Amino acid sequence: MADIGLFILRLTLGSLMAGHGTQKLLGWWKGPGLTGTHGMMEHLGMRPGKVWGTLVAVGETSGGLLTMLGFLSPLGPLNIMSSMIVAIRRVHWKTPVWASEGGAELAGTNLAAATVLLLAGPGRYSLDSILGIRMPRWLTALFCLNIAAITTIALRRPDVAVTVVEKATSFVPSSLQPTSSPHVVMETRPAAADMQTTPARSEVEV
Repeated sequence: MADIGLFILRLTLGSLMAGHGTQKLLGWWKGPGLTGTHGMMEHLGMRPGKVWGTLVAVGETSGGLLTMLGFLSPLGPLNIMSSMIVAIRRVHWKTPVWASEGGAELAGTNLAAATVLLLAGPGRYSLDSILGIRMPRWLTALFCLNIAAITTIALRRPDVAVTVVEKATSFVPSSLQPTSSPHVVMETRPAAADMQTTPARSEVEV
């Protein structure tokens, strides 16, 4: 019976989180799409919005799918927990708890459900169980540390992502970097009285 309960919990939480993520990632089901998610992250003070918005959208979508399938556990619940912790702190922290007032009611419920799956495992009715997959402890610990670090940075120093992006782009070869647009200088057209003797000229500087 416990395995059936875990299956129902996984299926419910995972499918809803995957749908929530695809709203941000692909704009499905009247979602904001990736561009809208980038703007939302900027509004929340998490800059650059393109980096954090993409991380959130991909994290919620992949976390939901992995949780729903019970695949590569506990990566799915970890992704969901990270997103919900950031949402609670960044979006709902200063509001009453109830969702009707913009509170953390739903995010807290999702966080609790993901924590249960993290501790209990995916159960018998999962791809991990069917395929005999078991994540090595050292790899699980590494993923936990990585997700914990990203969550901490998102909560305390989201601006660190700006430095990371700048350093990453500094290694791009100059031949692959976008070139600046040519500088164009156009002379003004001559007065109507002079047009018969002096044709209009244009000069282009590259």
